[in-house]
Formats: sequence, C-alpha cells, structure tokens
Amino acid sequence: MTRKRFSEEDILGILRQIEMDLSGGGTVEMAIRTAGISDATYYKWRKRYGGMGKSKLHEFKSLEKENERLKRIVAELELDKLILKESLDYLKPRA
Repeated sequence: MTRKRFSEEDILGILRQIEMDLSGGGTVEMAIRTAGISDATYYKWRKRYGGMGKSKLHEFKSLEKENERLKRIVAELELDKLILKESLDYLKPRA
C-alpha cells in the first residue's frame, strides 16, 4: 500500500471535515474511516494542526523556517568557538 502525502491545507480540510462529522453526531472511528486515514494519523494531525486556520498555518511555517535558520547559525558559531578554543590551546606555551 502506498503512502499518501497530504499538504497542510489538505490536512486542515480533512480535520475540519472530521469535526463536522463529529458535530453531526458521528463517532470518531466512522469520521476517520470516511476520511481515509488511520487513528494514529488523525491524533497526530489533531495534536499538531488542531484549531489552526490557514493564516496560523502560514505563520507556523514561517516560524519553523526561522527556527531552522537560527539553529544553523548557532551550530556554525559553536563550530567557530571550538576552532578558536583549539587554536588557543595550541598556541599556549607549554611549561
């Protein structure tokens, strides 16, 4: 069985549809089955994207991108710090 890849907009649409089914008196199992996803996928998506609109999703993605950029900068600075520390140890006179 091949895996389906859903975009974030598709995920939000599926979650909204499941919420509509639940508000109509359906069960979680039936709503998930009609959406064509597993229980684990539903709960993972609900945890990550629950209550999020399209504008919040765009903001979330931009924050993830910024966080990735900052992590890369910190890693580069740590590497520079390590190189400087090693060169300082090498240049110290030995007693």
